[in-house]
Formats: sequence, C-alpha cells, structure tokens
Amino acid sequence: MSRSFPMPQAFVSPDRIRSLFTEAMSQMYRAEVPQYGTLIELVADVNAGCLENDPDLRDRLAGAGELERIDVERHGAIRLGTADELFTIRRLFAVMGMQPVGYYDLSVAGVPVHSTSFRPIDEAALNVNPFRVFTSLLRLELIEDEGLRGEAEAILAKRRIYTPRAVALIERHEQKGGLTEVEATEFVAEALETFRWHGEATVSAETYKRLHDAHRLIADVVSFKGPHINHLTPRTLDIDAVQARMPERGITPKAVIEGPPCRRCDILLRQTSFKALEETIAFSGDDGAIQGTHTARFGEIEQRGVALTAKGRALYDQLLASVRGEVQVGAGGAKAGAYDDELAARFKALPDSWDELRRADLAFFRYSATPAGIAAAVGGTLPGDSEALIASGYLAFTPIVYEDFLPVSAAGIFQSNLGTDQQQNYATRSNRDAFEAALGATVQDELALYAERQAASLDSALEALGLADLPLKTVA
Repeated sequence: MSRSFPMPQAFVSPDRIRSLFTEAMSQMYRAEVPQYGTLIELVADVNAGCLENDPDLRDRLAGAGELERIDVERHGAIRLGTADELFTIRRLFAVMGMQPVGYYDLSVAGVPVHSTSFRPIDEAALNVNPFRVFTSLLRLELIEDEGLRGEAEAILAKRRIYTPRAVALIERHEQKGGLTEVEATEFVAEALETFRWHGEATVSAETYKRLHDAHRLIADVVSFKGPHINHLTPRTLDIDAVQARMPERGITPKAVIEGPPCRRCDILLRQTSFKALEETIAFSGDDGAIQGTHTARFGEIEQRGVALTAKGRALYDQLLASVRGEVQVGAGGAKAGAYDDELAARFKALPDSWDELRRADLAFFRYSATPAGIAAAVGGTLPGDSEALIASGYLAFTPIVYEDFLPVSAAGIFQSNLGTDQQQNYATRSNRDAFEAALGATVQDELALYAERQAASLDSALEALGLADLPLKTVA
C-alpha cells in the first residue's frame, strides 16, 4: 500500500510580502492619522486631473507600467534608537526584498541622525512595488549633555521593538529561504506592531522635557515603546498643485517644497508635507499617568524625476547650496517666496531638456531599440554609432526614475514637522563606518545601481539591433 505525503507549501515572493506590508501599513496609518486619508484623496484628485489634461503623460506612465500603481504609497520613514534595532530591521526588510541603499548624513541640517533607504533594487521588483522605508538611527554621541546621553542610552537599552513571533519568522525566512502565504500574512501582522503608534510614553514628563529641549527628534525616538512610523508618502504628478490646494482641505502645508524647483523635466525628488499633528500622550509617573502632547506624525507627498549622474548631482548640490547660503526660510516660513524665486533662477544653470541632460552626462536613461530600428537592422541599414542611431529614431531613451533620497530635503521635512520651517546649515559630521557596523552590512551605492541599469539597457538595445559587437560612440 502506497503512502501519500503532503506536498510542501511553496514560498511566496518577497515582492508579494512587500505589497502585503505596504497595504497593511497604509490602512493602519490612515486609521491612526485621519488627515492623512484626506491628503490621499487630494493627491488622487490632482493626479486624475493631470492624466486627463496630459494624454502624453498618461501614455508614458502606461508604457512604463506606472499607471496602475500611481496611487500606491511610495515610502515611509522610521527612526531607531540603537544599533541592535537597526541590525534587526535590516533582516526584517530583507524578508520583503528590500536592501539598504545609500548613506545619508542629516547632521548637515542639524538633525542628529544618519540614515539609509531600504528598498528593492532589481528593476522587475521596483516595477511590482517600489515601496521604500527611509530608516534613521539616532546619533547619541551628538547629545552634548553627557548625563542626558547616558540616560537616553539606558532607556533605549530596556525596550524591545520587535515581537518574538516577528523575530522567529525572520529567522525562519533566513533558514528556509522564504515564507509560505500563511507565514507571510502572519509576518506582516507581526512586523506592523513595530510601526504602530503608542500613546503612552515610557518616560516621565520631566525626562521628556529634557530630551525635547536637547532636540525634538531625540524625545521622539527615546520616549516611546516603539519607533512608530512617522509618515507615509503617496506620489503626485503635480506637487505644486497639491501644495496650493492643501488649505482647501483643511490641511496646513509646510512653507516650501524641498528639493529642486518646478521644471519641464523633473529631476531627483521634490517633497512637501502637512504639519505634524499635536497628539495627546500619557507620561509615566509615580502618581499615575500625566497627560501631555507630542508632535511627530504627518503626511508627505513626493514627486520623482530622473536620477542624476555623479556629475549632475554635483551640479545640483552646488546650486542648492548657493541658494541656501543666501536665502534661508525663517522659523515661521518667512522668505519662502524669495527662496522659491531664487531657487528657480539658480537652477536655470541645469539643462531642462531630456536630450541636453543626456548629452551632458547629467542624468541616467534607459535605452531601447525602436520598431523602426529593428526593421532597419533587418535591412542592414543601421548607422554605426549611438548618436546617429538616436538621431535616426532607431534608438530611444527614457529617464530612469530616481528611487532614493536627498539628505538636505529629508532634514528639511524633519525640521518642519518637529516644529519649525527654519532652514539650518551645519558642517557635516558623517560617520558611515559606524552606521554600517550597526547595520551589519555595507549600504549599496545608488549611483552604481543606476549606471548598471543604464548600461544593461543599452547593451540589450544594441543586441536587439544586431550591433552588440560593433564599436559605438559612448552614449553620454
């Protein structure tokens, strides 16, 4: 008599787990921060108007597979307190196919953290779900008061921000190479607990005040049971329209949009947000809970453009620094208009056409063989260099979307939502080695990832044209 054995259950893909997590996080945050739901509705209305009024944009997004994902949140942010917390969150995000990309030193703008972005890196995975989490680690060494620094270390050492079951499922993923659908669903539910809001502080009102006086962000990281998600971010097709229309929905926007100015050809990343909410919390105390308030959570919007090369990024950084050196927004948003005007004027030095950006080696592009090019290849009539192929309409190029972050912009969002719109500039106090030691891994170089995608697309296009073995002029 033959015996039957149950078939082993197949593992679900990291992309599937990431999508489950993104949706669960969105639902949780909308329930916790109702104003964020209002922001989502506004962004959806603006995006719909853009698509209706710009058929070319609709076609371009549809061709890139972006149209059906336009209303999916693109990133969130979390702030951690210890090296152990950062080490474990790397393992947690690995279950979802997300790897650390880029090192960001936010001390350049007076924020005592350094950060990375956990995101998918493979183009196919990005096309499924590009969700990323900007993850910061508190730099306790930047707390000048030695006694307060020691107290903060002791408070953080006592907390455990991951559930035992979440850790067990992370270990199972590492040992078995994946999770089943049932395990993935459970993992998402357990992982979500790390990002959930806790209205009870773990410190007294007096300790909270001393942490707050040192820096608002220090109080936010140290004072709670876990590192609540502090914002989620949908993608808009017109960030200026969203910024202008927020007050119509009862939402107060920050004074300026962070990043580059409005352009015909979008570059890098533009971000804005509504002011962080003042929320009621309970402080611990010998005589029972004491009521107070805390300001940390907000809603953000992003508009992404083309990824810049090292040359392009150097020019961007130079132009931005020149504006911030001469016009700085004040604590109440003073000079915001002057800052926007000066930003637009200075950035005229950076070309505002896709072809100029490409020819000057300022941005990354994806190359593809056109139907006309493939037809010409069959007839053996192709020119022998890349620029001639492009000019003839045989080789097409489209911008590669920037998937990462800008440290000055991130710090500007943090500052605005911790109580002030005032821009601040400080000397850099980078410590990448310490960050990577805590992470337990080396962060990937985002510029190298874009360069690889550009080179691979060019190789594939030339192969489709039968020109893989021909010496061609380098595409700038």
